[in-house]
Amino acid sequence: MEITHIGGPTAVLNLGGLKFLIDPAFDEPRDYQLPGRVMSKLIGPAIPAAELGPIDVALVSHDEHKDNLDDAGRALLPTIPTVLSTPGAATRIPGVRGLENWESIDLPRPDGGVVTVTGVPALHGPEGAEKVLGVVTGFVLQGDGLPTVYVAGDNASLGLVKEIADRFAPIDVAILFAGAARTALLDGANLTLTSAQAVEAARLLGTATIVPVHTEGWAHFTEGPDEFVAAFRAAGLIERVKVLEHGVATTVD
Repeated sequence: MEITHIGGPTAVLNLGGLKFLIDPAFDEPRDYQLPGRVMSKLIGPAIPAAELGPIDVALVSHDEHKDNLDDAGRALLPTIPTVLSTPGAATRIPGVRGLENWESIDLPRPDGGVVTVTGVPALHGPEGAEKVLGVVTGFVLQGDGLPTVYVAGDNASLGLVKEIADRFAPIDVAILFAGAARTALLDGANLTLTSAQAVEAARLLGTATIVPVHTEGWAHFTEGPDEFVAAFRAAGLIERVKVLEHGVATTVD
């Protein structure tokens, strides 16, 4: 399996002969004026969307926030044969297939067999956050002879991590959205995992290799890659972390 981190939560994942694009955000740095607040993108994509080549599947954790699906990312979706997201996103964006929690879809592999993608629950902040920030999904990818991959999406609930870990054990690779994202809409509550919570998530996930994303590039991320690495080092788990260099395809197992 190979992962290329584009920046923020955006990454390309090659698995089973299929190329997956996670949370497409390809705008250059800019401010987005939203109702009651401004979102600021600080870093552009390591690889422009035009240079990615053909994408087979987009995994969009949610469509309502610019850091997970921005203008350039949204424009890219019609070129991607399969776009998976929340049921709500399927009502807002033509061509999107919405997955309910625990619903699966089998995607044919070029060499035979399938990659099974299952939508898994995520909570974008504290209990009740979905009433303000909308519904989010994560994904689990499985296939014969392939590592089992958990893409957490913007999830801040360790309880949900445990439920997913128990159901799909063993998970081989966990792509965790961290960064302790915050917004004034929820009085500064964390909307994604803090670095300390990511350590606890790693413990719940057994021996999974931990790949951090969503820790840099936006002003509302309050903890960066250094804090993430420091937390794992302090916990004695740094050997399980795979920090990706932006734009560099990296084998993860």
